[in-house]
Amino acid sequence: MRILLVDDEPLALERLGFALKAIPDVEIVGTASDGLQARELIATLKPDLAILDIQMPGLSGIDLAQSLADSPKAPEIMFVTAFNRFALDAFSVEAVDYLLKPVSFDRLRIGIERVRRRMRMLDAEGRAAELATIVTELRADGAAEAQPARGAYDSGIWVPGRQGSVRVPIDTIDRIEAARDYVLLNTPFKCYIMRAKMSEIEQRIDPALLIRVHRSHMVRIAAVSGVERPGKGMLRLLLNDGTRLQVGPNYQDQVVERLGL
Repeated sequence: MRILLVDDEPLALERLGFALKAIPDVEIVGTASDGLQARELIATLKPDLAILDIQMPGLSGIDLAQSLADSPKAPEIMFVTAFNRFALDAFSVEAVDYLLKPVSFDRLRIGIERVRRRMRMLDAEGRAAELATIVTELRADGAAEAQPARGAYDSGIWVPGRQGSVRVPIDTIDRIEAARDYVLLNTPFKCYIMRAKMSEIEQRIDPALLIRVHRSHMVRIAAVSGVERPGKGMLRLLLNDGTRLQVGPNYQDQVVERLGL
């Protein structure tokens, strides 16, 4: 994977570069200290992934990503920033991931693996497999129309994008996060953002697949890989992608029951 690093802080570039060297099959093809320079390097170097800071001179990371939106060979975008308030903007430009500084090695490794899966999904074979999956699901939906109880829940969620809408199958969603008037649908390949309330999404999803674990989080049961008890009366879930989620006090009993603890 060919990566371009973009940050106006030399120390941040150095730390990212050092961490990436420990990840197999990664090549840093260049670095830039501002958005305008980064745009030129992306055009000439054609990296697979651009890791961007957000607040930079000349052109912000968000503006840079937006300027690349219509490019047929635009790199995947990952943001690394000290501020969490730009997360909605980041996912609105279809960033693969959003990491907060200081970035741990494990979190960076997970982000890179997410990009790899995304790239594999988008190659010719991946697109064909994805289409076959969608066709199969649509056929299953049609067959299920005669079963009212089964049809009470959606098998996929349509998410508006820059060039149309994308159908996200429910069984690919590992977790759903509420963010003000939006929700973030986290899959192993990408995070999708849509305008909706968590309560609306919860009504559309089969509780046998995803459960509410917090007022701002739902989790796919099959994505839970471990459970931690950091203190008395506390419960924390470890997910397959390395994410740790605190279970809200009002949801602990149902989570314990559903997980069979």
